[in-house]
Amino acid sequence: MSPMIISLVCLEFFLVQRIWAQMGGQDKPSLSAWPSPVVPQGQHVNLQCHSLLGFDTFRLDKDDGAHIPELQGKTFQNNFLMGPVTPEYAGIYRCHGSYRHSPSVWSAPSDPLVIVVTGVYRKPSLLAQPSPLVQSGQNVTLQCCSEIVFDSFILHREGVMESPLHLVGQFHDGGSQATFFLGPVTIAHAGTYRCFGSINYSSYEWSTPSDPLNIKITGLYKKPSLLAQLSPVVRLGENVTLFCSSESSFDVYHLSRDEEAHEFWLAGGQSHNGAFQAIFPLGPVTPAHNGTYRCYGSFNNSPSVWSDPSDLLYLSVIGNSSSSWLLPTEQSSNTGNSKHLPVLTGSLVAIIFLAILLFFLIHHWCPAKKNAAIMDREPEVDKMVNREDRETEDPQEVTYTQLDHWIFTQKKVTPTSQRPKKSLTDTSVYMEFTTH
Repeated sequence: MSPMIISLVCLEFFLVQRIWAQMGGQDKPSLSAWPSPVVPQGQHVNLQCHSLLGFDTFRLDKDDGAHIPELQGKTFQNNFLMGPVTPEYAGIYRCHGSYRHSPSVWSAPSDPLVIVVTGVYRKPSLLAQPSPLVQSGQNVTLQCCSEIVFDSFILHREGVMESPLHLVGQFHDGGSQATFFLGPVTIAHAGTYRCFGSINYSSYEWSTPSDPLNIKITGLYKKPSLLAQLSPVVRLGENVTLFCSSESSFDVYHLSRDEEAHEFWLAGGQSHNGAFQAIFPLGPVTPAHNGTYRCYGSFNNSPSVWSDPSDLLYLSVIGNSSSSWLLPTEQSSNTGNSKHLPVLTGSLVAIIFLAILLFFLIHHWCPAKKNAAIMDREPEVDKMVNREDRETEDPQEVTYTQLDHWIFTQKKVTPTSQRPKKSLTDTSVYMEFTTH
């Protein structure tokens, strides 16, 4: 190689170094992750290295020097697809850029990019106190709890680029927890939150995320009104309809029970009188429907920002399955064939009552008839008693028992032709079977 060529190469090298030095490190590329630097275990992540200096190739370095085969001695152009990730992929990454004509000369490293691998531990739970529905200007507490003793907890809001909140875990009931305080809240706090747990010796290896918690900020629009069709007092098994009406043309109406943001919503509509409303049918109602209801309105462009709540509506479910059949006239007309059961049962009760009444009438009528017949035959009885009296010196008190169709009546007869000289304890019992 001629001295001239060697001199030019050396000059280029020193010029590049001087330019990079004069730019004060502005020559370094930038590193980002898509779709997110928080990657579930087993998924892929795309690392993107960018530079305004037009580097031809890039390389990736991991700060802790962990052995990741796909990174060893590899260069790439702008994008590098990494995965499926394992806990070993968690850590701090940087990228460098170089030109094709000077491949051994690398730029300054990019700012660090932390790759977090989730799903290493079981998920914690995330709760909002007192409610995930928060009035604008009020405070809310988010509590992240786990059966695992985590050293720290991380609170992350989906769809934002801000750094997640970290708190030291506290021992609680054999596990751990952390309490995050938010407020006074604004519409900037609305959104979907999740929390994670981690351990100090592997701080970039996080648990599975908690179930999502949707924080709704209320009080941004005028409140609607909530009414129950006919009455808010409903018998068990009946249907009830709730009407949420407003002056604003909300895109969506939301119904909540006991301050919980239930996923019960309807698209807005317009009634005949010009007010906007949504109709919420409930039923057949059970005791689980008891509670305090409110409704809200919101617009599609800000689904986590709701109106003021409507006034409270308390829905009361009365009665039970064993007593409701006694009031057939109060059953709803749309309960189907089941409404005939109370009518049939009531008719059966009436028939039984009439049968019992007839039984007692016959019972009282037959003895009167038989007594008359006995009185007609008393002379014959006297004769029979007299014959027996001739055989016995002591008079006998005679008791007749008549059986007429299984109905027993008793009558004591003292013979008129014989006056007892003394009372005797023995009696003679006669039973007559009368057939017709």
